[in-house]
Amino acid sequence: MRERGARYGKALAALGAASALTAGATGAATAATPAEQAGSARYVALGDSYTSGPGIPEQTGGDCARSSVNYPALTAKSVHQTSFKDVSCSGATTDDMWRAQGENQPQLNALGKQTRLVTVGIGGNDIGFGSIIGTCAQLSAGDPAGAPCKKQYTAPDGTDQLTTRINEAAPKIARVLKAVHERAPYAKVVLVGYPTIMPDSGVGCFPAVPIAAGDAPYLRDTEKRLNAMLKEQARKAHVRYADTYTPTVGHDVCTPAADRWVEGASPESPAAPFHPNAKGEQAMAGSVLAQLRAS
Repeated sequence: MRERGARYGKALAALGAASALTAGATGAATAATPAEQAGSARYVALGDSYTSGPGIPEQTGGDCARSSVNYPALTAKSVHQTSFKDVSCSGATTDDMWRAQGENQPQLNALGKQTRLVTVGIGGNDIGFGSIIGTCAQLSAGDPAGAPCKKQYTAPDGTDQLTTRINEAAPKIARVLKAVHERAPYAKVVLVGYPTIMPDSGVGCFPAVPIAAGDAPYLRDTEKRLNAMLKEQARKAHVRYADTYTPTVGHDVCTPAADRWVEGASPESPAAPFHPNAKGEQAMAGSVLAQLRAS
């Protein structure tokens, strides 16, 4: 029991770090220059921690925790775009498109009429990704064979509260995409989905990843609903949608380290807990590039 308790303690500590990353980056960050915020870049990347790549070397951007090999950087390199600005920031919500995070200026400020490509990866923090994972992990210790997280997020009338959160986030995504069009009217826009986190099979790997057996398919389905909402908003806004879920199936938190593209509670490759590692960011870049090649 002591060994298992130690494992839980380590996992939950890591999950706390993940929650901190997704809750909001409010400390000091590298400030963008006036020229950068005026929209000088032809390619601008907007987004949250799944875009910025926290924990993946080399880290830049202060508390925004941007990686030099996140999917925007890899995309820019592949399309030979040297006029590139990544303003993604760990913890960002749709509100942070219009407000500053520490010294990181509102992300939309980086856009301008010169901008020709915009990638947007946002929405997870609007539904409370960090707190959801932390809650599910904590509850799993008391009911590893059940679905305590699903029970936690089911309202007395039987409504799934996470589905409600996703539905409520939809108009926020629509507002972001409208603002992108207004500020960068000549840009090609790609809305980027989230990669596979829990196994697509619905079979978890407790206690290695502290998610109860019945909650593994619940969280999988929640992520699929989030991605479906993003895809629908992209369709309505007449922008491209980069599916990063399908190409990452089989590389989730429960796969062996050598094949894992999204780390679990205790990362074995440099990354934040329950976030893409370098291989995951590379796969996400591949999905973005596929959309660019389709034009």
